[in-house]
Amino acid sequence: MSEVTVEEAIVADPELLSAIRRLLPQLSTSAPVPEAYDLETMISAPATSLFVARRGDGRIVGTLTLAVFRIPSGVRAWIEDVIVDDQVRGAGIGAALCHAAIERARRAGARTVDLTSNPSREAANRLYQRLGFEERATNVYRFSLEG
Repeated sequence: MSEVTVEEAIVADPELLSAIRRLLPQLSTSAPVPEAYDLETMISAPATSLFVARRGDGRIVGTLTLAVFRIPSGVRAWIEDVIVDDQVRGAGIGAALCHAAIERARRAGARTVDLTSNPSREAANRLYQRLGFEERATNVYRFSLEG
């Protein structure tokens, strides 16, 4: 596989929307596919950074979303929706995306970066551990606003 570059998305153009629509179902079959407005709103939000990984031919093969926000106890950073195209997994793309997000969080003043990963995603969990993420003993609760 050719070289991969990671950049922060600054424009919600048709290419990016098409890539998100192609990649998101590889992460979640239940997540609604975003519309152009949804993507533009996310990219323009000050607390959200969308990173894209491109291979040498320019094709987007991965994405990662980083949220950085201030709360009374400090600046927090949270990684969500790490997606690497299943055709190119294992080539270091997830690591490159995570490194870019970690550096962005560091520059924003965050002391830690958090993420969650389903235990069934074994390769992703191994990646996060290799990168230095440590499993925390905590409860994650979800309140559904649907239905």
